[in-house]
Amino acid sequence: MTHLWVRAETRANERRVGLTPDGVRRLIADGFGVTVEDSADRIIPAQAYRDAGATITPAGSWREAPPDAIIFGLKELPADGSKLVHRHIMFGHAFKGQDDGPDLLRRFREGGGALYDLEYLTDEDGRRLAAFGYWAGYTGAAVSLRAWAAQQRGAVCAPVHAYADRHALTAELRADLDSVAAPRPSTIIVGAKGRVGRGAHDLLTEMGGHVTGWDLDETRHGGPFPEITQHPIFINAILAQPGCPVLLPRAALGPSRLLRVVGDVACDPTSEFNPVPVYDRATGWDAPVIRVEDDPPLDVMAIDNLPSILPLESSQDFAAQLLPVLAGLDRIDSGAWGRARAIFDSHVQEA
Repeated sequence: MTHLWVRAETRANERRVGLTPDGVRRLIADGFGVTVEDSADRIIPAQAYRDAGATITPAGSWREAPPDAIIFGLKELPADGSKLVHRHIMFGHAFKGQDDGPDLLRRFREGGGALYDLEYLTDEDGRRLAAFGYWAGYTGAAVSLRAWAAQQRGAVCAPVHAYADRHALTAELRADLDSVAAPRPSTIIVGAKGRVGRGAHDLLTEMGGHVTGWDLDETRHGGPFPEITQHPIFINAILAQPGCPVLLPRAALGPSRLLRVVGDVACDPTSEFNPVPVYDRATGWDAPVIRVEDDPPLDVMAIDNLPSILPLESSQDFAAQLLPVLAGLDRIDSGAWGRARAIFDSHVQEA
């Protein structure tokens, strides 16, 4: 019997989950065993999973899970240096030169476990099978607008928080924008045709203001891209990967720019392929932006768990995309799971 173990997230402000109670019912009906760790923070309460038939266990108990259990989470594991003996499904952020990647891979190598990275769970044509991108773009655009509004008041973006639903977010954001005298800013989105770009476009259109959408055709020449600096807000929606263009080098930040806020939704500042190399660290909920230039101001928003600002919608959407793939875990050596394992195997020995 395939045993899926949903662990509790340990990161602050992380309330998302990749499996809903309806998904638990589907997997159990298919012959899976499902264990869900208790969590006071998860947007869906443990009782709902218990009612769906899952076994509930204390948070953090995945370390003592049976060796054949497949541990499923979203964000990073505790950085305690321990050996990782299980197979883990999560966003590992370990294959593109990220600072913490070698240590994570070393822990897997020493423990004999394996990482099935959700970012690399793809179909035969390389397309992601499940992603939080839409809600990352939606919430990233919202925080970027908040940062712009704060600048209009001579301030820096205040801390952000989670919302019960998207309607609560948009109501608060609209009131914030209405409180400043300036008209809605224009925005350029690079990567506008992808999930992230579509989410950003929907939020920005809902709030008003002109939106310019760029994708492969507009960036194919490789740069420079002076048009980006002529928009008050720039949303980066392309992933850091080999061959991606540098969209905004520091040399482009001259005094004549109109650019005031960069919303780096893709958010990979420590990757050597970062297309927005004007900052060097992710931001957080308590301090959503980094001010990288003062005259005129330029703030970078680079929160790397943006969809958790809308944890219910983002969890339901992601879980619906992923469930058909999870249902194939009984064939973990083939298909999308086999491809993800091959990518891990190609990196783990180099760490």
